[in-house]
This record gives sequence, structure tokens and C-alpha cells, in this order.
Amino acid sequence: METYKGHNRAPGSFEDLEVWQMSKEIVKQVYKLAKDFPKEESFGLVAQIKRAALSIPANIAEGFGRYHYLDKAKFYLNARGSLYEVKSHLLIAQELGYLKVESHRDSVGIDRDRVETGRDTVEIDGEKSQCVSTYPHKSQPISTNLHKTQPISRNIFSLIDTLSVKLNNLITATRKRSKEPR
Repeated sequence: METYKGHNRAPGSFEDLEVWQMSKEIVKQVYKLAKDFPKEESFGLVAQIKRAALSIPANIAEGFGRYHYLDKAKFYLNARGSLYEVKSHLLIAQELGYLKVESHRDSVGIDRDRVETGRDTVEIDGEKSQCVSTYPHKSQPISTNLHKTQPISRNIFSLIDTLSVKLNNLITATRKRSKEPR
């Protein structure tokens, strides 16, 4: 079941969705990182990564507002696509020398066991579904030899991988729900 502030209940708004809250955190981290990119990237990589990051919670919100389950699933798929786009942009920024990865403990309270197994419980319209992601992701270690670049923790990559699993589970549960009679 999606959780909101530690309470297990059906979400009343897209703001209650854990996946929306996580995506909002990614947006905040991306904006923080992007402000220190070189000025020549203002209309290139910075604009692209910000656009892609903003698209994640926007698609989750729009999907939440749709009536038909397959419409919901389509927007959740779009959110997942934008999430992968953000990860790609961050990896490219790292290779260009704009970011340096530092190792530190996750600060957003991610349950690592759930990420590694890809298991999640999702609630849609008051009904719980146990899901196993078709695409479980584990955070991959990222090594770098960059110097004099903006530090970035593994936290954002870990958050991206966790959100990817949660979106996969939400998509699976939503598609499953679409096959049931209303």
C-alpha cells in the first residue's frame, strides 16, 4: 500500500502518494545540483535535466487524476521514462566532470530490502495488491576520478533506483486492476 507520513491508508490526493513525494525530492536535488553547472549548459543539459525532473511528479499527479486504470498506467509509465532520462543526464554530467559521487548513507529512509527484492504493496482504490517488479533494480556503484567538481551523494542515484521499483510496482498493480470489472 502506498504510505503517507507513516500511515497505511488509501491516498486521498496525489500529494499523499509516496512515489510523488520521492519524485518531488528528486526535483529538489536536481535543481540544487544544476545551479552549479557551467553557464554554457544553461540552455543545454541544465534545461533538459530540469524539464525531465519536473515531468516525473507531474505525470504521477496527472495519472492519479485519471479515471481509467490504463490511462493511469500510461502516465505512470511516462513518469518512469522521465526518471530514467534524469538518471541518464546525471550520469552524463558526471562523465563531463560536472558532478563527483561521494558515498554516504541514505538520508530519505529507504528500505533497502524492498528495493533489492523489488517487492512492494500498492493500494489502488482501497484494494491492496502485492507486487513483484518485473524489473527489480539494485543501486549500482558508480566510480569516479573527477577532481574539483560539485559533490553529489549516491543518495540521488539510490532514490532514483528506489522510485523506479516503486513505479514499476504501481504500474503492474494499475494494469492488473484494469482487467477487473468495476
